[in-house]
Amino acid sequence: MTIRHQWHAAVTAVQFLTRVPLPGGMNRPNADPGLLKSAVVYFPLIGALVGAFTGGIIGLTQLLWPALIAVVLGLIVEALLTGGFHEDAVADCCDAFGGGWSREDVLRIMKDSRIGSFGGLGLILAVTLRTAGLLAIPPEQILAVAIAAGTLGRWAALLLMSAIPPVTNRDGLAKDVGQRVGWPAVAVGLLLAVPGVVGFAVVDPIRCSAAVIAVGLMTALWGWYVRRRLGGVTGDCLGAGCYFAQLVVLLAATARPII
Repeated sequence: MTIRHQWHAAVTAVQFLTRVPLPGGMNRPNADPGLLKSAVVYFPLIGALVGAFTGGIIGLTQLLWPALIAVVLGLIVEALLTGGFHEDAVADCCDAFGGGWSREDVLRIMKDSRIGSFGGLGLILAVTLRTAGLLAIPPEQILAVAIAAGTLGRWAALLLMSAIPPVTNRDGLAKDVGQRVGWPAVAVGLLLAVPGVVGFAVVDPIRCSAAVIAVGLMTALWGWYVRRRLGGVTGDCLGAGCYFAQLVVLLAATARPII
């Protein structure tokens, strides 16, 4: 692929995961429909940038306000940056898997834009857990852990796309990519994820290693559950998997030593 194609693929990744109005990418006239599939390898890199933005906001606002307020402000600014993209997926998945018994019920509920009790409760608990996790991290490590969480969360989506075929006749990332992402793309995504994890590895190598392993295990478990219930993956499942991976990183980063 040409450098120009890769540039537009990277721009597409920014456009897809954030609300930053970059020119080019999929916004070009007659853009290549397959550009999004090329863009997914850049997801970990964009996740690192989003994590850096969130962690930076938290670090700066802690100079003026208590840690809890700083974390909430950081998450608010991140939600404005991303449009609550993954939070919406968490709510949809909680509603669908919590309220649907059959495969058809789950897919129907997941497609409904309204939020129910399962979705509302699941989203509240997920955001609360993320807030608590960020609050428990020492201030000097916030930036490194936030970047690693953003990076590994988006890499988890790549893993899911490589292991599970998309559910047919559905809108979203899984449908837009159209088929499984190959393992070479996962490897490239992992390579691009390295810069986002290095900071965490430097400040706490043991917890960083535990976070990487935990993300792999969580992604495998979530992927197994989704495939058993639906036979494939949807865009909401990918987004929820990304958010769950970020939570796992925070859990690993704040866990107490057991030995």
